[in-house]
Amino acid sequence: MAEPVERPSTEPPGTPGGSLAARLGVRGGANNWQFTAVSAVAGLALAAGAVLAAGPWDSGQRKAERDRAAAAARTGGAHHASGDAEDPAPAPSAPAVLAALGTTGTGTKDAPAGAARDLRAVLDPLLRNDALGDRRAAVVIDTATGRRLYGKGADAPMTPASTVKIATTVAALSALGPAHRIPTTVRVSEDLRTVTLVGGGDPTLDKAALRALAAGTARALKAGKAGSVRLRYDTSAYKGPTHHPIGPNENIAPMSALMVDEGRQDDSAKGPAPRTEDPAGDAARTFAGLLDGAGVTTKGAPAPGRPAAKSRTVAAHLSAPLSGLVERALTNSDNDIAEALARQTAIAAGEPADFKGGRRAVTAQLKKLRLSLKGVNIADGSGLDRADKVTAALLAGLLARAADPAHPELRPVLTGLPVAGFSGTLSGRYTTRAGGTGFIRAKTGTLTGVNSLAGTVVDTRGRLLSFAFLASGTTAPAEAQAALDKLATALGAGER
Repeated sequence: MAEPVERPSTEPPGTPGGSLAARLGVRGGANNWQFTAVSAVAGLALAAGAVLAAGPWDSGQRKAERDRAAAAARTGGAHHASGDAEDPAPAPSAPAVLAALGTTGTGTKDAPAGAARDLRAVLDPLLRNDALGDRRAAVVIDTATGRRLYGKGADAPMTPASTVKIATTVAALSALGPAHRIPTTVRVSEDLRTVTLVGGGDPTLDKAALRALAAGTARALKAGKAGSVRLRYDTSAYKGPTHHPIGPNENIAPMSALMVDEGRQDDSAKGPAPRTEDPAGDAARTFAGLLDGAGVTTKGAPAPGRPAAKSRTVAAHLSAPLSGLVERALTNSDNDIAEALARQTAIAAGEPADFKGGRRAVTAQLKKLRLSLKGVNIADGSGLDRADKVTAALLAGLLARAADPAHPELRPVLTGLPVAGFSGTLSGRYTTRAGGTGFIRAKTGTLTGVNSLAGTVVDTRGRLLSFAFLASGTTAPAEAQAALDKLATALGAGER
């Protein structure tokens, strides 16, 4: 039976918390918090409308965020230090961030004093909520200093559900860069008798892209006076089993380097849907019909096969930039894109593009960020596999890395996080708690008995905080989600 599914909205991501804090100069105090919350919600509503008009993920990483990531000298807002300094301290250099996050392999211990003492008074009672099941873990990091402000069970490996997509997307961006695009190509044999549609692993390939490929192919064939061809399709970019370990499921299509619209058999663009059992064959048959419509007859049914040794590329389609795919994977909790990103990471690392290769490649990329991976097991890219194990420290640490000006290539991880009450899998949450609406950006995770939330929030002192809350053994998903939302809202409301 399918696991519970996170149901996103069609609205795009809004303005990230870091930019919001810097623009508003957020500081402490209840009145400031209320004023800022109202202003930010209104601003985010306007921003969401503007982005809707342009279309989400049109440039992958939005220009303002890209420029800010390139030019930033610090993150967060005012009062980065724990004392009473009036001027914000500059963001640390990369070595300082690494040291602060505990990158020696032993991990950072739960902070016993200082700011963490205040957060304990706020978060400890909320973590004791029975709705969070029999195991829970939490970590909060000040992204500007890398300092862990709070930790409970920080290094305990737990099932993350879809929050593992944070690890997957960080690894893909680290390995390939935000500008990378996934190609789908058409190759024609030297004698113009055989056409091969070659899949590169783009799950977002659609019929419009296939139509453009068919038009380009037809022009090349007609120039060579070829009127009919045999059609092959190549899926050799991917290896291993075609089905995710959960088996045939409406939450994910069979793994294939060639598919159209994620193998969906309805008009949906996200969430669960009936999936084809032959995504590559369906794509090839659609392409054959488009070739026929362009004036080139295909002889017989399309068949699997690789391009001839002497063949040339006559048409190519490139996916959206990897930054855009990352944003879409996180906002909509898109399992197909997440698994594709794990395989693209494997290909970049010279590993087989299968589940095992993806696991090794993603893990290797995470190690380069010098965060503790003790007890961590990346079993898949989507979080559907219960064999996935991560720590709250790792998830919060990855988000802190994405906020570090030293890693602008990771910024799409932050811009892709759903916005509380506005977009993606958080569009239906925080709608009755104004304190979190528009301020919290977070990746959700839901499996039977597992609920998680990991993201960022700006507190009343202007600090951009990254957080991760993991719960297992939950029995009431709605109540568990509400408990997680209260934790994140308490962070934004400040220390009490």
